[in-house]
Amino acid sequence: MIRDLADEKLVELAVGGNPDAFGEIVSRWERKILALCYGMLNREDEAKDAAQETFIAAFKNLSKFRGDAKVSSWLHRIAVNQCLTTKRKNKSRSESYLDEETGEHERVFVAPAYNSPARKTEQNERLYLIRQAVKALPADLKQVIVMKEFEEMTFQEISETLELPLSTVKSRLYTALKQLRMKMERSPVEIV
Repeated sequence: MIRDLADEKLVELAVGGNPDAFGEIVSRWERKILALCYGMLNREDEAKDAAQETFIAAFKNLSKFRGDAKVSSWLHRIAVNQCLTTKRKNKSRSESYLDEETGEHERVFVAPAYNSPARKTEQNERLYLIRQAVKALPADLKQVIVMKEFEEMTFQEISETLELPLSTVKSRLYTALKQLRMKMERSPVEIV
C-alpha cells in the first residue's frame, strides 16, 4: 500500500510517473509546510499561497531530488525559499501583518471558555506581545525560532533545511531566544 512507503520511495515512484505517490507526499507534509509558512509570513492567505507554491516547485523538481537529505528537509527548504520570495515581493509595502490580524486567528491559542474574561484578555495581550516580539526578530533568527519552537524540528533537520552548520543553527536559536526574552521582559504584561 502506498501509505506505508517511505518518503524517498514515494519520490522515486512519483518520478517514475505514479501520480498517487506525489499525492501521498502532499498529504503527509501539507499541514507542516503550511504551519511553517504561516509562522514565517504571519498571514493565512500568503501562507497558503507559499505552501501551494512549495508543492508545485517540489513536483517540478522531483527528478532533481538527490536523496542527500530527507524529503521533509527538502520540502522545508523549498518552503523557506518560497516564504523569503514572498517577503521580498511584499517588502515594498509597509503593511504590518500582525496589526491587521483579527481576533479570529488568535482564538486558536486562547484558553478554554471556563476561564474568566480577565484571564482571556491577559492571554490575548501575551499572545500579541509574543507575536510582535517574534515578528521583530531578524529573518534569519525568526526562521530558526519558527522551525524549532513551532514546527518542533530537530537541530539536524533545521541544519539540513537551511543548509547551515549545526553550530550556526544552535547559535541562532540561542540568540533569538535571548532577544525574545529581553523584549518580553520590557513588556507591560507579565509572561507566565
